[in-house]
Amino acid sequence: MKIIGLVCSPRQGGNTQILMEEALAAAREAGAQTELIFVPDLDIAPCDACGSCEESGRCKNNDDMDIITQSLEDADGMIFGTPVYFINVTAQAKTVIDRTYAYIRTGKLKGKVAAALIAARQIGAGQVLSLLYTFFAVHRMIIAGGGIGYGREIGEVRTGPGGAPGFTALQEARSVGRNVAAMIKKFKGESA
Repeated sequence: MKIIGLVCSPRQGGNTQILMEEALAAAREAGAQTELIFVPDLDIAPCDACGSCEESGRCKNNDDMDIITQSLEDADGMIFGTPVYFINVTAQAKTVIDRTYAYIRTGKLKGKVAAALIAARQIGAGQVLSLLYTFFAVHRMIIAGGGIGYGREIGEVRTGPGGAPGFTALQEARSVGRNVAAMIKKFKGESA
């Protein structure tokens, strides 16, 4: 069982990455092999709406998005992490979302387990979760929920609240990692 963690925050070592590392640690404890991809380190061009992927099932751009697509194809599940930027995902996250358009026709993401991790200062986490759930649903992925961590400055999610009453940000992140691993096991017919 392999789970990919995509960190789409431009701040390396920031709150999104802290949450993702916690989620992936919980997934490893549940028996998963994990891979963390820090998206801003990659050179990924935005979709140019050329339409070539509708014929070929692959994007014509040869760039670092190939690293992500290969990892996603090889994985059983993914955790998609982004901070809230103007009540939306980051530019890095949106670029990844748009570049997966080629998969709509091929169905290469269908049946993979997906969850979201959102780092937020105060507002917008619900809207971003909704957007990511829609992204997962369009690809017919199995949605394993999501988690929210509140904090503005780097590291504040370590002691900050989560989105659910009574949960810390780190508790939510760990729950996301466990949920993705458990859902993959369930669909593979393994005992959780």
